[in-house]
Amino acid sequence: MTRSIRLRPWQKAALEKFVASGGPDFLAVATPGAGKTTFALTAARHVLAEDPRRRLVVVAPTAHLKVQWAAAAARFDLHLDPEWSAADGRLPADMHGIVTTYQQVASSASVLRKVAAGAFVVFDEIHHAGDDRAWGESVLEAFTAADRRLSISGTPFRSDTQAIPFVRYVLEEAAPDFEYGYGEALADRRVVRPVYFPRTNGHMEWTAPDGSIMEASFDDALDQARSSQRLRTALSLEGEWLPSVLRQAIEQLDSIRAAQPNAGGLVIAMDQDHARGIVALLRDRFGQQATLVTSDDPTASTRIAGFAAGSEPWLVAVRMVSEGVDIPRLRVGVYATTTTTELFFRQAVGRFVRWTPGVKDQKAFLFIPDDPRLRARAFQISDQRRHSLRRREVERAERDPAALDTGSEEQLSLFAALSAVATDHTPASWETDSIDDDLDLFDDDPSLVLDLAPPPPLAGVTATAAAAGIELGGAAGRTRREEKRRLRERNSELVQVLARRSGRTHAQVNAELNRLSGVGRITEATVAQLRHRLDVAERLAKR
Repeated sequence: MTRSIRLRPWQKAALEKFVASGGPDFLAVATPGAGKTTFALTAARHVLAEDPRRRLVVVAPTAHLKVQWAAAAARFDLHLDPEWSAADGRLPADMHGIVTTYQQVASSASVLRKVAAGAFVVFDEIHHAGDDRAWGESVLEAFTAADRRLSISGTPFRSDTQAIPFVRYVLEEAAPDFEYGYGEALADRRVVRPVYFPRTNGHMEWTAPDGSIMEASFDDALDQARSSQRLRTALSLEGEWLPSVLRQAIEQLDSIRAAQPNAGGLVIAMDQDHARGIVALLRDRFGQQATLVTSDDPTASTRIAGFAAGSEPWLVAVRMVSEGVDIPRLRVGVYATTTTTELFFRQAVGRFVRWTPGVKDQKAFLFIPDDPRLRARAFQISDQRRHSLRRREVERAERDPAALDTGSEEQLSLFAALSAVATDHTPASWETDSIDDDLDLFDDDPSLVLDLAPPPPLAGVTATAAAAGIELGGAAGRTRREEKRRLRERNSELVQVLARRSGRTHAQVNAELNRLSGVGRITEATVAQLRHRLDVAERLAKR
């Protein structure tokens, strides 16, 4: 069981400030890859230790991140149900809490209000509560009665249309209670990777929505609508710009894989059809196998987890891995989407900054179109990188007017990409940057080791069982939720056998097993209750 944990300096400072604040709400903004999940779960252990009866509720942006949060919490001896739904009834007595999504909150606010009353709530990427007015109102309804709320985000954000619940604003800007930026993380060493941005220009020709023929390079000054058309043309599957950039990215990844064989690459596509076309292009033209992840695929979470744990070279997705998903082996990316907002771009960059212990050279590369909007975004991040790695002050780049683009798509109408040819390629000039990958300033600092209070006790889990790991099914790496799924599947198999032998319906057999084993509802059963129910079913099946 987790007795102590070594925190990074920023995590310790943020935790101390969180504990000292004592208020109901706390907002921590930390760069992707810095360890926000570890900070949040350490804070959760502290808060739950104050009152063992208190529940933990985590709200995540996507279904895949629910599973990721539950697995991370289990390493802190906190058992969360990522599959909970409003129809499940009460939370089982042997679970500390649940993981849900902002979308689920919107449809289950009244039920969640009861679950979250007096609870500790963690909002992962809290800015999603402002994606839709109904989402913000639901978050407010569901969690107003919570005892404490910790909001975390990897990107500073504004309130463009409405304030986000439980966040303090100063001049329409979210005001973090603690902030830890990319530049600070690089300066601390071995927290995040330095990311570089090779840029590719091009000559694009297209038919505009009004039927006119247009041609331009990324150096030409265009209005917002024409700039978006030019970018869409460059990224078209029919042109030569995209294959040229993919070839460069493949060569870069091959070079990295010579030293890190499991290093991976990610292509962020415009839409699902575009993503499928890129997979075909990688396979047919370059002989590269790629894993495709789309939001309409029910196995998307499994495919992402499989890629993260494997060694396949390429992953192609639209938005599924734009935020929060932890795939540390990603080293090369291709930004092949027309979304140019600062929030999305920074989220995309965040997929490549996660540090991997034991890897000597950890530079990462995101290949981008030389579009002025993306160029400005990359320059802002590069300035932080250069400042941190060279240990010198640099003047903050003046904001490019093009950075005000909202990323909205124009009516395509007669729009058609005619041709796109890559021209000038601006490599990521990283040779003058230096970083000591072996340097860790904090390994020997005892003040960063925190002794954790024992996890809150749960009904149905005895001290003997807990010490023996029985509540985890006795199998290494299996979470309590996974053990419950295994037991429920086994119970279901025996119900089919008993129904077939007795001639009774499944509902009748389930009701009888529940009565004999003292289980009210399967969804509310503890591991011990499910095991007892299984024992009862096995005895009946042997008769």
